[in-house]
Amino acid sequence: MITMNIVFDRKKQSKALGVGTLEVRITAERRSYYISTGIRVRKSEWKAGQIVNRPDSSTLNERLAIIYEIVSDGVNVSIKAGKAINTETIRSKVYQASEAMSDEPVMLDWIEEQIPQLNLVDGTAKHYRTLLARLIEYGDIKTWQDVTPEKISQFDAWLHQRKTVNGDRISDAGVWKYHKCLKALLNRADRFGKIERNPYERLKGQFKRGDRESVEYLTEDEMRQFESIILPAGSMLDIAHDLFIFQMYTGLSFSDAQAFDINDYKWNGKRWVNNGERIKTGVPYVSSILPPALRVLEKYGMRVPRMNNADYNHQLKALGLLAGIKTRLHSHLARHTFATYMLRNGAKIENVSRMLGHTNITQTQRYAKVLAQSVHDDFDMIAEKLGGHAAPSKAKPKKKKAKGE
Repeated sequence: MITMNIVFDRKKQSKALGVGTLEVRITAERRSYYISTGIRVRKSEWKAGQIVNRPDSSTLNERLAIIYEIVSDGVNVSIKAGKAINTETIRSKVYQASEAMSDEPVMLDWIEEQIPQLNLVDGTAKHYRTLLARLIEYGDIKTWQDVTPEKISQFDAWLHQRKTVNGDRISDAGVWKYHKCLKALLNRADRFGKIERNPYERLKGQFKRGDRESVEYLTEDEMRQFESIILPAGSMLDIAHDLFIFQMYTGLSFSDAQAFDINDYKWNGKRWVNNGERIKTGVPYVSSILPPALRVLEKYGMRVPRMNNADYNHQLKALGLLAGIKTRLHSHLARHTFATYMLRNGAKIENVSRMLGHTNITQTQRYAKVLAQSVHDDFDMIAEKLGGHAAPSKAKPKKKKAKGE
């Protein structure tokens, strides 16, 4: 038996975006398929299967009825042919109909459909979903016709002016991430024939990556402060505490740490070592388990404690307060701390680069630059205590006598 109905905000986006997507749900043999209608409404505008409380309610309900009919026809064609429901064909027809009926955000709908198909790790997928939220909020890039170099430049200016919930402006590095995601999606749109040319090709060098040399990390004193916190055994805080220590002494990212398996490691007579590949990039890395990380593994039966990233970062904020650490703690800070700790204690930069699984040594050099700046800051502090920064006086060079004088 096959049933169909229209559902609102299946992905629970209305709280963050203000609007939710209407989708046609097809249920066949206990499996559900979803076809987006491209129509987004507020929760208060969807009642009893109808769009209400809008000036264009009548027009949108007509569109909805047509899309529902297209989906129904596609399902019936599959049934008559005795084949599985071809959602890709149905989705393509819905897109074509939507573009014919409206200039509204068919492009945004396409982006929303593509994100799950990119096989991204959770953190990267979140960047793409946040980009979609910003595009909806911006409101001036809705259709494929809006995808021009001029519109993207205007979007860039808007991003730089937009303030976060804390009242801060988005950093250059943060804006660059939005551009990176949008550029990748438009490359995909180009391959699918949605656009004739990716406008980013005409914008090369216009958007800067931002200052990536400004790296936060814990000093060795702060590391000791963090490690010394006493917590209730088995509590969420205790688990987050152990996970951060494990990351801090392995350099593994959150996703790589969560995928940790001791069977991938070999005992070399001194310690556990592994030549693996990063989940995010596939780049090879060399990992070893230092004593503090080994103690964490032994506590959990040679396993890494499991926790989702959102809960983990929430617990880390509380742990930072308990430890009296001013730097905001987050999962990636442990990786930064590992890099600076290894360099500070004499590890060669090319080896640290391999430990982190960096694609090139330039990525690792920013940690070395941060440490060099830290040394200069220490010199400045001592000089200040010893009497300021008086510039050395320069003796004027003696004027040479001209011949005959």
